[in-house]
Amino acid sequence: MASAVMFTHLVRCLSPEQALSFRYRSCGYGPGMATIPEGWLDGDENAILDFRYTKSQRLSWYFDHHITAFGSAEEQRAALASGDATHHVFYEPTYGSCTKLIADVASAQYGVRSEALAPLVAWADVIDAARFPSAEAAVDREEPVLKLASVVEHHGDGPFLKDMVPRLLERPLDEVARGADIAELFRPLGAARETFIRRVKQVGTTMGRVVLVDLSDAPLDAAAKFVTYALFPEAMYSVTLTRQKQHCKVSVGYNPWCGKERRHDIAAICRRYDGGGHPVVGAASFPLSELPRARAVALSIARELDT
Repeated sequence: MASAVMFTHLVRCLSPEQALSFRYRSCGYGPGMATIPEGWLDGDENAILDFRYTKSQRLSWYFDHHITAFGSAEEQRAALASGDATHHVFYEPTYGSCTKLIADVASAQYGVRSEALAPLVAWADVIDAARFPSAEAAVDREEPVLKLASVVEHHGDGPFLKDMVPRLLERPLDEVARGADIAELFRPLGAARETFIRRVKQVGTTMGRVVLVDLSDAPLDAAAKFVTYALFPEAMYSVTLTRQKQHCKVSVGYNPWCGKERRHDIAAICRRYDGGGHPVVGAASFPLSELPRARAVALSIARELDT
C-alpha cells in the first residue's frame, strides 16, 4: 500500500497537466502467482511494485527490493539492461522496503519529493525491515499505525487500495490510522490476534535454535508478526505453518533481537519451494491439498536452520 502511495505521487508529479486515473491490484505469493498475469497489465502504463518481475512489453515501471525478484540471474541482467524511456526498472536488494526505494529514486532521479509522505516512508521501512527496538514493540497494537498495518494485511485488496491510496496522499498518516473505519476493521482482528497468540503459546515447539509453530489444524483469521520472538526470545529462527482460506503457508524468519549472527539465507531456502523473500525473512505457499507436504517442508526447514 505504501509503495502504491509513493508511486502514485511520483507519476502525478511527472505528469502534472494530465488528469490521470489509477487502478490498483493486490497480490501475494500464493500458489500459481510466480509472476503477474499478463491480463492484469492492461493500462496505458503498468507498474509492478514490491513483487516479482514479469517480463512483458506492457510493463512500464518496476520497483522491487527482494533478492528473489527475478526468476534467474539472466532475467535480472536482461531486465536491468532493458530500461529506456518507456520501460523503467529499479531494483536494489539492499533496501529494507520498496517504499523507501521509490522515494529515493523519485528524489534522486526525478527531483520529486514530499515531506508530507515522509512518515509513511519511515513507517514502511520500519515495518518491512523489522527495525523495531524489540519484539514487544513490534507486536504492540496500541500504536495506530500498527493497527492500520494489521488492517492492510487482512483487507488490502484492490477496492481497499482504491480508497486508501488517495486518502494517504491527501491526509497525514496518523490521522488516517486513527480513523473510525480503521478502528472498526481492526476490532475483530485484535480479538483474532489474541487467539493467535494463545495458539502459538500452546503449540510452539523449540528445536534447538528454532521455534516451530504448526497452526494448520484450523484456518487462520489473523496473524501477528514477530509474536514468536516475543514468546520465545531465545529462538534464533522461527518456522510457522498456517492454513488460510485458499492455501497454506510456511513463513520463515530470523529473530533480529536474538543477539546472534544469522547463518542462513532464508530467501534462498524459500525459493526451493517456489517462495521467496529476503535473507532474513521469507515464505512459501502450497495448495490446501498439499498440506501434508507443507508440514514436511516446515519440519525440514526447521531442522536445516538448527544446523
